[in-house]
Amino acid sequence: MSPRIRTVLGDIDPGELGATDYHEHLFQVSPLLPGDELDDEPASGREAEQLRRAGAAAMVEATPTGLGRRPEAVARVSARTGLRIVHVTGAHREAHYAAEDPLLGESVEDLVRRFSEDLFSGMDGTDVRAGALKAGAGFWSLTAFERRALTAVAQVAAESGAPVMVHLEHGSAAHEVLDLLAAEGCPESRVALAHVDRNPDPGLHLELATRGAYLGYDGAARHQRWPDSVLVDCLSAVVEGGGGARVLLGGDVARRTRYVAYGGMPGLAYLFDRFVPRVRHAVDDDAVDAILVANPARWLSWEPTA
Repeated sequence: MSPRIRTVLGDIDPGELGATDYHEHLFQVSPLLPGDELDDEPASGREAEQLRRAGAAAMVEATPTGLGRRPEAVARVSARTGLRIVHVTGAHREAHYAAEDPLLGESVEDLVRRFSEDLFSGMDGTDVRAGALKAGAGFWSLTAFERRALTAVAQVAAESGAPVMVHLEHGSAAHEVLDLLAAEGCPESRVALAHVDRNPDPGLHLELATRGAYLGYDGAARHQRWPDSVLVDCLSAVVEGGGGARVLLGGDVARRTRYVAYGGMPGLAYLFDRFVPRVRHAVDDDAVDAILVANPARWLSWEPTA
C-alpha cells in the first residue's frame, strides 16, 4: 500500500494535505488549565473556520487520551469547514492528569493496546481513527508514567510506521527523548519535537535535524517570553544551515482565553495572518512551501492498514 495520511474523515494521499498547521487543539480539558477549557463545538468550529480562511488547508488536533478530546465533534468540524484534520492518540505529560486518573497506572502493554486501538479501530468507542501518536516529557525530567507512555508510543510507531509528536517542556531533553524512542525501534525521522522553539537555539535545532527529527515551531505570539522576531531569526538560521526540510509550523494556541471564538485573542488565524508573512520575508518561497506543505505531508505519511 502506498503511504497515506489518516485524517478524521478517512485516509488521503499525502499530496492532498496542503498547507498545514502542525499543532493545535480544538477540544481540550485539563486540570492543569482551569478556566481555559475548549469544550464548545460551535465556538471551536468557528475558530477552525478562521484558520481555514487564513490559509490553512489542514491541521493536527494534538489532544491525546483523557483530556476532553471529542473525535466525532472534530470530524464534524472537519466536514463543515473543509479543513483536513489529523487527530493524535497517546498521552500528555503527567501534570495534565488528575492524580487519581487510572490512565496513570496503566502498563506499557496496556498503553500499547489503547493507542493501537485508537489508530486502527477508533477513539473512545467511535469509528473516528487517530492518525498520529503523542507523548509528553517534563522539563528535563520524565516521570515513571511519562517514560511508559513514551515507550508505548515508540513501540506502536515502530510496529505501525505512524508519525509521532513529543511535547518537550520548554524545549528540553530533545536528544534524550529521541534516544529513548530510537531504543524502542522508532526512527528519529518519524518524530516531531513540539516546542523545540521554546529553546531558540539554531545550533541545537540543526543537530536535531541532522538526526532526522522534525522541528516543531509553535511558539508564535508568546511575547511574554520573547518577540516573534527571535523565532523568525532562529528559523531562518536553521534554513540557512540546511535544516529547512525538517521544520514544521503550528500555533498551539490551546486556551479558551486565547481563542477569538471564545472571546479571547490572538486566535488560530494568527499563525497564517501574522507569523507566516514574517517567515516568508526572512526565507525564500521554496523554503516556506516546504515548511507548510512538503514537510508536514512527509511527517504525517505512513502505510496504515484497515
